Amino acid sequence: MRTRWIVALCLTLLLTSCTGGGDSGDDGTVTLRFQSLAWQEESVEVNRQLVKEWNASHPDVKVEYVQGSWDSVHDQLLTSFEGGEAPDIIHDASDDLADFAYGGYLADLTDLLPARLRSDIPQRSWDTTTFGDGVYGVPFLQEPRVLIANAAWLKESGVRIPTPEDPWTWPEFRQITDRLSGEGKYGVAWPLKEPVSATLNLSLSAGGQLFHRGSDGKVTIRFEEGDEVVPRTIHDQANTDDSASPTTLGSGGSDTLPGFFGGKYAMVPLGFSYRQQIVQQAPKGFDWQVLPAPAGADGLSQGVSPQTLSVAEDSPHKKEAVEFVDFLLRPKNMVRLALGDWMLPTGTEALKDPALRTGENDWATGTALAGRLRSAPAQSVRGYPEWKDKVATPAFQEYYSGAIGLDELRERLEKDGNLVLARYQR
Repeated sequence: MRTRWIVALCLTLLLTSCTGGGDSGDDGTVTLRFQSLAWQEESVEVNRQLVKEWNASHPDVKVEYVQGSWDSVHDQLLTSFEGGEAPDIIHDASDDLADFAYGGYLADLTDLLPARLRSDIPQRSWDTTTFGDGVYGVPFLQEPRVLIANAAWLKESGVRIPTPEDPWTWPEFRQITDRLSGEGKYGVAWPLKEPVSATLNLSLSAGGQLFHRGSDGKVTIRFEEGDEVVPRTIHDQANTDDSASPTTLGSGGSDTLPGFFGGKYAMVPLGFSYRQQIVQQAPKGFDWQVLPAPAGADGLSQGVSPQTLSVAEDSPHKKEAVEFVDFLLRPKNMVRLALGDWMLPTGTEALKDPALRTGENDWATGTALAGRLRSAPAQSVRGYPEWKDKVATPAFQEYYSGAIGLDELRERLEKDGNLVLARYQR
């Protein structure tokens, strides 16, 4: 009898130690852990305030705010999943979800999502978190790539100013950056320390797909005509026209801002949220504006990997976790999250909010692009992280620097890339 008691106690302790998600207190209160990756002061404040508001109105379901980091989230989540210590509600990006979804670490939300939330977010956004037949995250914030321009420089040059209704084409963009360059100044500075997502997402506008899924469900890489447009434009600007600064090709977005403020570059392609840094850091009186990225055969189409909220498969309180997600993403709350991160909400009701359609800080320009945002090309491709790190990043970097030509870029992306993907699709 004593032996059975010891075994039961050990089993209880084992089960308890393996439960990393929410717990129920002695009084029946459910406690959920919400790991947020918010990092900007405004965004952290909004997230913490929303958690506080939830807790004040839901005494039986308490949420604990856990601060995570974008820099280490993939490895941190993998460790927590395998150790049974994953948070209940997980903030991440859609392009990081595929391996977790296919690996069984995330809950399929298909039958848990309330109708209001499901209908408010367009299907093109749900596509970013759909893997196989399941939905493994709620996409809630998205960020188009735009051109941040020195407004005074462009006005003085007399070039045509593009709008979402009448954007530049890629050939026109190349011509204009050439026209704006000279005497040690450049029409554009491409910050391409991480060149793959920028290249692939912008290539959707020119009809680029790169990843092609066959009838058997397997993905192969084909670098076709539409895939060439954006890389060739960047390469020629940097190596033929001298209209793109060669020194920024290995830089991050923030690294280009001092030169931009100093009048060295007329434009910098950046994520929409960089407007916050510009507002905070630009010299007094600096005149800047947001322009849409160039358009190709498919217009202003652009790939995005939205920020997402997922629920751990091991969470014992999936229903309550989804209820909290639904609360966070009510239209008014989604607007607050978007304003805090200087990004666009995915929800159609939130996008109608006047605060996101104002001309101040060019919110309206970004909002006008929301309907053209699509699932990033590599969104559901297993093996993409390895392909990106080992094949695509060095290949694009060498091509943009002029070290290799377009034919070698194609061969490396296709030949070496398909070898990588094949290992994940056996």
